[in-house]
Amino acid sequence: MAKNPNEPRDEASSDAGDHFARIAGERSPGFAREFWDFLRQNRKWWLTPILVILALLIVLVLLSQTPLAPFIYPFF
Repeated sequence: MAKNPNEPRDEASSDAGDHFARIAGERSPGFAREFWDFLRQNRKWWLTPILVILALLIVLVLLSQTPLAPFIYPFF
């Protein structure tokens, strides 16, 4: 049986729709904040050292393309 569009909706679906509209209108938290929330909520702390080492390697690669390269390589 099809619902009549003129009938009032029940409160549960109205609250869910309002909640969805409110969340859709909010500003996105950003990648770093979402990733931090993921690590914290899912207890994936073992990813932290991997990401730190990866970030350090990326910084090293980026610095190797600058005039600072001769000062970096003697240490490695």
